[in-house]
Amino acid sequence: MLAVLAAFVAVWVIGGLMGASPRARGGMITAIWALVVLSLLILPEGGLRAGLGDLRLWLVLGGVAGLTLAYRRGLGALRERAKPMEEAKPQGTFREAELNRYARHILLREIGGPGQKRLKAAKVLVIGAGGLGSPVCLYLAAAGVGVIGVVDDDTVDSSNLQRQIIHRDQGIGMPKVHSAAEAMRALNPFIEVRPYQRRLDEDSAATLFAEYDLILDGTDNFDTRYMVNRVAAELGKPLIAGAITQWEGQISLYDPARGAPCYQCVFPERPAPGMVPTCAEAGVAAPLPGVIGSIMAMEAVKHLTGAGRTLAGRLMIHDALYTETRIIGIKPRPDCPVCGNLHS
Repeated sequence: MLAVLAAFVAVWVIGGLMGASPRARGGMITAIWALVVLSLLILPEGGLRAGLGDLRLWLVLGGVAGLTLAYRRGLGALRERAKPMEEAKPQGTFREAELNRYARHILLREIGGPGQKRLKAAKVLVIGAGGLGSPVCLYLAAAGVGVIGVVDDDTVDSSNLQRQIIHRDQGIGMPKVHSAAEAMRALNPFIEVRPYQRRLDEDSAATLFAEYDLILDGTDNFDTRYMVNRVAAELGKPLIAGAITQWEGQISLYDPARGAPCYQCVFPERPAPGMVPTCAEAGVAAPLPGVIGSIMAMEAVKHLTGAGRTLAGRLMIHDALYTETRIIGIKPRPDCPVCGNLHS
């Protein structure tokens, strides 16, 4: 028996030195084993058979070897089946499908792969899922911002659909945040959307803002705008705020923690009642929120990736009726009640 086992070792070692594959060497060893078993079955007692050992021992060794081989082959089959799942996992930061999706961003020298990674890692909070919030949410989702929060306590109304392009007719009566979240997830399944159906107050705003890197305000009333600015400034969060009425819109990036003015530096007091009517009171051209909201999203992408020059310290005013756009410089006010202490 020892001579046969030595033959097994010799076949494995010499075959390896000669470049035979493990499968071929295993086949030769199996052939020797089968010859031994067959000899024990057909040869008479004594003689050559006496040197081959016990048949039961060879059958046990063959069974153990067979089970081991079956286990290894089964494990290999499971690994082959798992390959498609492994290929679906992110390769580094992005899945292959994400690389295809964001290819046009990655091609841009100012964004590239590092910028797209920053977008994926970013958390952006959008306040308002209406006229301005609609293009903001859609473009942030399309751009690949990793986490997008949306705050709004309103529901979709038929009068919204003239300009609030994220919503659909079949969504009338649905909470705007859920309607918006549905559209964003349908556009890009690789992002996380967090809908907040609530009205912001100062305490809840502070808790919520702390979770995000950038705040975008698309609300339509001054009380909320001033409160959002105040909380963002206190937390050191950059704020992109836009506003529209009839044919005109404006936008800036307010960031007093980094030397830019805050919203109240530029608009120290709210206008007198009736001076700035709401869209419901004065009307608004349908594409105007798309123009201003898209610029808000563009400013967010630039701020998050470090591309180009943002509107920090500058106020953009767009007149859609006469197709005129102006940009004016704005500065912090030392006496600003919100951020004056940051600039003193």
